[in-house]
Amino acid sequence: MASHIVGYPRMGPKRELKFALESFWDGKSSAEDLQKVAADLRSSIWKQMAAAGTKYIPSNTFSYYDQVLDTTAMLGAVPDRYNWTGGEIGFSTYFSMARGNASLPAMEMTKWFDTNYHFIVPELGPNTKFCYASHKAVTEYNEAKALGIDTVPVLVGPVSYLLLSKPAKGVEKGFPLLSLLEKILPVYQEVIAELKEAGASWIQFDEPTLVKDLDSHQLQAFTVAYSELESSLSGLNVLIETYFADVPAAAYKTITSLKAVTGLGFDLVRGEKTIDLIKSAGFPANKYLFAGVVDGRNIWAIDLASSLSTLKELETIVGKDKLVVSTSCSLQHTAVDLVNETKLDDEIKSWLAFAAQKVVEVNALAKALAGHKDEAFFAANAAAQASRKSSPRVNNAEVQKAAAALKGSDHRRVTNVSSRLEAQQKKLNLPLLPTTTIGSFPQTIELRRLRREYKANKTSEEVYVKGIKEEIAQVVKLQEELDIDVLVHGEPERNDMVEYFGEQLSGFAFTVNGWVQSYGSRCVKPPIIYGDVSRPKAMTVFWSSMAQSMTSRPMKGMLTGPVTILNWSFVRNDQPRFETCYQIALAIKDEVEDLEAAGITVIQIDEAALREGLPLRKSEEAFYLDWAVHSFRITNCGVKDSTQIHTHMCYSNFNDIIHSIIDMDADVITIENSRSDEKLLSVFREGVKYGAGIGPGVYDIHSPRIPSMEEISDRIKKMLAVLETNILWVNPDCGLKTRKYAEVKPALAAMVAAAKLLRKELASAK
Repeated sequence: MASHIVGYPRMGPKRELKFALESFWDGKSSAEDLQKVAADLRSSIWKQMAAAGTKYIPSNTFSYYDQVLDTTAMLGAVPDRYNWTGGEIGFSTYFSMARGNASLPAMEMTKWFDTNYHFIVPELGPNTKFCYASHKAVTEYNEAKALGIDTVPVLVGPVSYLLLSKPAKGVEKGFPLLSLLEKILPVYQEVIAELKEAGASWIQFDEPTLVKDLDSHQLQAFTVAYSELESSLSGLNVLIETYFADVPAAAYKTITSLKAVTGLGFDLVRGEKTIDLIKSAGFPANKYLFAGVVDGRNIWAIDLASSLSTLKELETIVGKDKLVVSTSCSLQHTAVDLVNETKLDDEIKSWLAFAAQKVVEVNALAKALAGHKDEAFFAANAAAQASRKSSPRVNNAEVQKAAAALKGSDHRRVTNVSSRLEAQQKKLNLPLLPTTTIGSFPQTIELRRLRREYKANKTSEEVYVKGIKEEIAQVVKLQEELDIDVLVHGEPERNDMVEYFGEQLSGFAFTVNGWVQSYGSRCVKPPIIYGDVSRPKAMTVFWSSMAQSMTSRPMKGMLTGPVTILNWSFVRNDQPRFETCYQIALAIKDEVEDLEAAGITVIQIDEAALREGLPLRKSEEAFYLDWAVHSFRITNCGVKDSTQIHTHMCYSNFNDIIHSIIDMDADVITIENSRSDEKLLSVFREGVKYGAGIGPGVYDIHSPRIPSMEEISDRIKKMLAVLETNILWVNPDCGLKTRKYAEVKPALAAMVAAAKLLRKELASAK
């Protein structure tokens, strides 16, 4: 019997690490306090996996912020601006790279493949000096060993690390990052030597880039890297782990040929074709197959009988002794423990498995494969699977019919964007370089308490509405004082941009502690889409109308788009994702039209997660983009020309899908730009013409750092060098929910001052 877990959530079942981190950052607790919380979490996770019977338990999957940043620290690849002088990298340098500080911007943050997790992008160049500067992997291995638990230390593999990096500032854009392989391998060799000395018998290299469409040069780098490491790895069992998609045939051929590698891990949930590849191409007789049959990306209990059948089929190919039951990827992308869900009804709860339950599923399959099947556990699972298929709460024939009618048709506004913008300007009368924010304003402790008490029926509706109204009034007043042109109501009534809508739509269920790490200490609690989706009643009209009544300036109606609701939820896996997305699009369409009827003339439909859902293989991109863009257009295809539709996107590389973004046909798009060092602007420098309004963010809201007016002004000037003056908007990178008012007020004041200064300069230049 052999079982393996690729990785595990770090935040803790009740977000213990989040609160410890934020307390430390606020200076309310010590480094020792933070380290104690972290050590207790690691200990409990290892003990839990050991108690379940897991043979291959991972270590070094814990992180104070991000596993790629941990690798940057291990390699000593600290950008020069942080003035690191050597030695073991401590919290000060580490968190400065992650979050920035009073005087320095943070490193770029972007999405980890097609997940909602963000990683810190390494900045490398020919002059980067690498050295062994963080012994975390060895320290945590020894920590587990002291508890009597032998673990598999996990490292981000050297090739994936380089492929996920970007050239440092000042380094030419086309710098070949793989040329640094020979410089980082000596550090990996030092880490391997220490792990061997500590007693490790296995080591896991996560090489998720293997599932992408790599060219021959990139594939050759894997051969070079693991051949170079071969002598260092002698005496160790080596697992290369891949996840999130099928491994292409060329990559499969490359890694199955690596002599230094003992085992190969594949995602057999999202990578269904990999099984066919194993059958057709064969599997090396001397290697272990780590079969990722338990879904690490979603919260549905797997069909144990079906998975066992798959495993038995694989067993005939690779042999009984060489098959290891595993998760499809790290469980960090799912919620922690179903035990803490006290408010989910029993039927839906029986359909689910969070990380702790997935550990049990992996081991139940491994035991069954070894001839020790837990018949009662399998029978309960079969009953839950049958219940989910037949439950009347899952299926709504009317919704299915409406969504099916959308296929094969086109939905878009009748007139083109330039004529619409003209009609909107007549109505809105905005200045050049209009200013706005993305939607949310800081959520104070008092505000969160009010929402929490109202939800728990400890506060009356009258008191709740009064409190929210007062908060909106303050946010409106502040924006008017700052002289912002297009206002927002600040979203004080909302817990989360997806959960808030899900709570008002049919087909959604919610958790109390189903938190998933998004970045750093930031966690999200994805809703669970278990059935067909519809909108029973208006969701935002009451609050948006109230806010608009407080000002003569345009007030944006704020909605989350269908693709983002889909991608940031745990989605039902019993029908294609696009069908669920069309159902959500129809619900949002109803809301858009109700907002317009209520007199809201600017409506923002956020599609922050559009890029995130892009398939990892080129051959699958066109189909996704077609239905994703179509879903957005469905939401607003019926509004008047004079109603201005905005959308917002953040923290992804959009350049490769810019034509799909244009095809969304929004009137104004606001988009992250500052943290990625104006990478977005390069697409316009290269000749892409954009006729709609666009607001590339002028400052990074994910850092506590307050930008100066001069800095923002310089950033806007860079935008004006490549964008038409009459389409440019001025706005922050993202919503302000996670910031404090002491940071927000001066930053927005600097932003408005910069816009006004440039308006004057543009006017005098005429």
